Amino acid sequence: EVQVEESGGGLAQAGGSLRLSCVTSGDTFSDHGIGWFRQAPGKERKAVACVTVDDGFTYYSDPVKARFIISVDRARNTVFLQMNNLKREDTAVYYCAVVGPSCVPHIWGQGTQVTVVS
Repeated sequence: EVQVEESGGGLAQAGGSLRLSCVTSGDTFSDHGIGWFRQAPGKERKAVACVTVDDGFTYYSDPVKARFIISVDRARNTVFLQMNNLKREDTAVYYCAVVGPSCVPHIWGQGTQVTVVS
């Protein structure tokens, strides 16, 4: 059984940075795609960035392109989301998920809150 756990959320100033971590366990890490999603209050959960672990193919949603970077540390079974130049509209609960093709989520983490203040 694959388990997913996020960490690294918190409070940040607009224009600042945060790095989220997603650790997976219980299965072969390289078989997965991993995606980051976010859900703001009253809004639906949407994909932010996804990566295919074995070949490094990445996807970014338009609102975060050129600001967020998704990366893989295979030695630690960890996927990072580096969030730069944060904006207030980035405030949300961020979820990590094991994903299949087209960044379709299958197994969710618990989520981590990111709050951006100006």
